[in-house]
Amino acid sequence: MEKIIIFDTTLRDGEQAPGASMNSFQKMEIASQLEKLGVDIIEAGFPIASPDDFTAVSVIAKNAKNSGVCALARCISKDIESAGRAVKKARRPRIHLFLATSKIHLKYKFKKAEDEIVAIAQSSIRQAKKFCDDIEFSPEDATRTEKDFLFRMVEMAINEGARTINIPDTVGYSYPQEIFTLITDIKNNVPNINKAVIAIHCHNDLGLATANSLSAVLAGARQVHCTINGIGERAGNASLEEIVMAMKTRHDVFGNFNTNIRTREIYPTSRMVSKVTGFVVPPNKAIVGRNAFAHESGIHQDAILKKRITYEIMDPRDVGISESALVLGKHSGRHALDQRLKVLGFHLGEDRLNKTFQRFKELADKKKNIFDDDLISIVEDETKVVKPVWIFDSFEITSGTKISPVACVSLKYKNKIISAKSSGDGPVDACFKAIDKATGVKGQLQDYRIEAVTKGKDALGEVSLKLKAKERVVTARGSSTDIIEASIRAYINALNKIESL
Repeated sequence: MEKIIIFDTTLRDGEQAPGASMNSFQKMEIASQLEKLGVDIIEAGFPIASPDDFTAVSVIAKNAKNSGVCALARCISKDIESAGRAVKKARRPRIHLFLATSKIHLKYKFKKAEDEIVAIAQSSIRQAKKFCDDIEFSPEDATRTEKDFLFRMVEMAINEGARTINIPDTVGYSYPQEIFTLITDIKNNVPNINKAVIAIHCHNDLGLATANSLSAVLAGARQVHCTINGIGERAGNASLEEIVMAMKTRHDVFGNFNTNIRTREIYPTSRMVSKVTGFVVPPNKAIVGRNAFAHESGIHQDAILKKRITYEIMDPRDVGISESALVLGKHSGRHALDQRLKVLGFHLGEDRLNKTFQRFKELADKKKNIFDDDLISIVEDETKVVKPVWIFDSFEITSGTKISPVACVSLKYKNKIISAKSSGDGPVDACFKAIDKATGVKGQLQDYRIEAVTKGKDALGEVSLKLKAKERVVTARGSSTDIIEASIRAYINALNKIESL
């Protein structure tokens, strides 16, 4: 098997994402985790950029035990000197030089001819070699560089001692087939290419960074530049977790390759980078997003419960996630609900499960996420009375600061709908009086409490009350995202209790 070198640039290119700046302590913390993850090369920063960046690279270089530590430098003497000093205590130091080679950059950024660019790169590589033997060279904007000039630059860099030639798709302009052809052409047209490792560095401006990187691997690249969560300039870089898991999952395509990445550290690393940078991982982000191993569709949930591979191509445990999440929502089915209830300790019979499922569906139409506390409250609420006399159907309320509340409540009684209307001191009082009219039972409220029992703005409210009627006193509860509906359900549950005594 051939090893694919994972070159992580989270601390350098990733940090260049607007708002992602990290101090030296935070960089050291992430670097330690990257070593735990198994990254081969950590590009620790751009030492000339700031004193703190120099410090961060120096500290990481001094403390790294297994990973190589790389510093970025332009082909400018002071950059190279700064990078060389920053990595000098590393066990495996590397200097990464870059110089633009596309006509666009030569004309508008440098205003220099091709021969001048070759001479600058040549001199810079020679200077960098005085600090360490491991030199990586990047012809910046390679995918928009004329191929003959690109081949010339690569050949020169290798002759001068560059061990790795990185091919950057600097502005995310390319696409997989083009990348494959470019790497193939470099292999076929640079005479000394076998003396260096070909690397690929892709940006995500067109959403193709991961695909382009994998295409390069298939064409012959043996080092991949990537970042955790795909963070980086503009739309970001190729995502480490996507590249590694794509190669691990598609053995039929990438079976001849392996990496040193300990994939169970992927999710913890993702969370750390997100926390330090403040960049929230999108829920639909591949591999590490909240929804990556979450299923709400009833069809999917049922199949997942029967055989995980029906709708999951990866085991979540392989990336450090404990288990798949069966997210209970309006698309969920009875099977998933029953499974979750059993985990919570409720083993319901068919009849009770059907009733609970109906209440669950009603609640799911009102809230996006159903929490365990929601389910517990529903089950307890729905199973208090085995054979209810009165069943809640609907309610309407008219209320305001300058009008008296008026409520209309409809109940099911012996397969008939009975409705009644009443005013009250408040909307809840009006509903209770309407229920009294509909049932013909006069209730005396002795205690009333309400609290949120779940999380979020759409939290489930639970009403607990004590009611006296027909010389009996009972307590009952009701729950809903609507506190008035919760109050009605609690009141009806109390009346049904009284009827059953």
